[in-house]
Amino acid sequence: MHIELKKWSLEDKHILAKICDEADRSYLSDRLPSPYTEADAVSWLEIVSEHEGKDGVFRAIVADGEIVGNISVEQKADVYRKDAEIGYMLLDAYRSKGIMTEAVRIICEEAFSTLDIIRITGLVYAPNIASQKVLEKNGFLKEGVQRSAVFKNNRVYDLWLYGKVCSPV
Repeated sequence: MHIELKKWSLEDKHILAKICDEADRSYLSDRLPSPYTEADAVSWLEIVSEHEGKDGVFRAIVADGEIVGNISVEQKADVYRKDAEIGYMLLDAYRSKGIMTEAVRIICEEAFSTLDIIRITGLVYAPNIASQKVLEKNGFLKEGVQRSAVFKNNRVYDLWLYGKVCSPV
């Protein structure tokens, strides 16, 4: 399977809305609207166009020519400005095929070369073993745990902190 990342465009609003609406929300932030509409997609794509390459890298995940997910690295501010946070989602039918592992590899390379950062942080709910494995396969180290840090769907979860530091070239 050929995996690539492409910049989002306004023409992709339909597929973005589909991905965000159908995504398994078990381990996603509650700030993602549900249902996720095309109007939500347009709003987000407008924000992306303002921040792309300045303090974020936002990409559609493409598998064999079809957009199947979303991935981003967003730079933090203030004293945390040399750090960025990675986030991603994939349609259920495309999970466990190595797609996200490759997408994370590609976006980390791009983020380190595009943004003025020295590390990327990944925050993962403790039960999300698949996401932990994706980060670990990409050289992220498990740096710690925030106990009882997440309240989602009437449950409390620990939050694992992962980090990847840019290696000097």
